[in-house]
Amino acid sequence: MKIEDVVSKFQNNKPVILGSSQFSQYSILLPLVETEKEIHVLFEVRSKSLRRQPGEICFPGGRIDQSDKSEKFTAIRETTEELGINQNQIKNVMPLDYIVSPFGMIIYPFIGVITNVNDLRPNQSEVEEIFTVPLSFFISNPPETYKINLRIEPEDDFPYESIIGGENYQWQLRSMKEHFYYYQDKVIWGLTARVLNHFIEKIKES
Repeated sequence: MKIEDVVSKFQNNKPVILGSSQFSQYSILLPLVETEKEIHVLFEVRSKSLRRQPGEICFPGGRIDQSDKSEKFTAIRETTEELGINQNQIKNVMPLDYIVSPFGMIIYPFIGVITNVNDLRPNQSEVEEIFTVPLSFFISNPPETYKINLRIEPEDDFPYESIIGGENYQWQLRSMKEHFYYYQDKVIWGLTARVLNHFIEKIKES
């Protein structure tokens, strides 16, 4: 193999996150609605019959299908399926920063404005209920934050003899913040709260 052959392999390479092809990829929509001339954020409560995270609070969204045209398309598609509305009832869909989760997921969040909120017909197999919270509440009430430490546990057959330090190797430990918003009887936390907090921070920048 010549060096020119090696270089040619990378001439049109478009960088992505290393290993991202092995990640599960999802898109979600942070829905904004206007009620009584005030902006609200809309949330779903996941159906208690769902296998994953039953009863938890979330935004509409789901896994990106191979047939989906884009991450934005997925966010809109999932929202229409879960809330029982048409695509033309979702306006001004724009991206937020995406998240690379330490648990093997990439999440692409978007904001969007839902019109005719009275026309919502949630899919009962996925959505237990929907509710809204005034945007002003989140602007005035920052979340409580708690730190989670991530621990590294190599498997029993890990080849310690191949690395300097062996079993005493000093792994770099990491932690992550969990955000909690409390509104009436609702607790908003996890990725939903993280996306929400990012959205609020972007608003406060201007």
